[in-house]
Amino acid sequence: MNAPIDVDGARLDQPHPRWHVRVRGLDKRFGTNHVLDALDLDLERGKVNVVIGASGAGKSVLIKHFMCLLRPDRGSVWVDGTDVFALDAKQLASFRRKFGLVFQFSALFDSLTVEENCAFPLKEHTKLGRGEIRDIVADRLGALGLEGTQKKYPGELSGGMRKRVGLARALVLEPEILMFDEPTTGLDPLATRNVDEMILAVVARYKVTSVVISHDMASVFRIADRIAMIHQRKILAAGTVDEIQASREPYLYEFIRTSGVAAAFGRAAP
Repeated sequence: MNAPIDVDGARLDQPHPRWHVRVRGLDKRFGTNHVLDALDLDLERGKVNVVIGASGAGKSVLIKHFMCLLRPDRGSVWVDGTDVFALDAKQLASFRRKFGLVFQFSALFDSLTVEENCAFPLKEHTKLGRGEIRDIVADRLGALGLEGTQKKYPGELSGGMRKRVGLARALVLEPEILMFDEPTTGLDPLATRNVDEMILAVVARYKVTSVVISHDMASVFRIADRIAMIHQRKILAAGTVDEIQASREPYLYEFIRTSGVAAAFGRAAP
């Protein structure tokens, strides 16, 4: 069988020095609803990759394909040279440990303490002893400024602190790729900035690749190394912040202008 070769001449079945995740020709329908159409996207290793787009554009559907939570009708996703959709059940269970997922509303167990919430993945997926688990949890909580919260319950924490606990839980298994689903939803401006700073600090400390779904364009411009916009089932534009700000795509310009951060463009509308 011939090795899959990308348009740049690189083999898709081998790790790429720059691109951690490579999506090619992804097509997904739910009945008559065509969500993704031959979509291509590259996510940069060790960087903050932000996916933007209107509600219902397919952002969450796209990232669920990365760890095979959804399977496409056509197309492929390659993670460090691994064809995600070619994995069997046992291989997939191991592969998914590459990923950490930070849910929109943290998705903490209300009946468990902060420590118990963060320890849960370690108890489920490792054979570590109690002391080792406790030390790992304490390290991740400390790295996120949550010292002393171990015995608290989620209901005792602010929204921003719950986001941090959700991130600490995602980090305990040492993922290579962190995925954030609308991490600043429901937060005030100060809490939003704190979450942005947290994401940047985690990327710097743990050298993870981050994938962020967001509608908050002020936040996007603060944290992003690369931005990709989904529109009409495809990637309309993708590039660095400067490249996105310089784009002549009318829909992209209008999307950002109406978010209230049009001053970032520094140019007239196309």
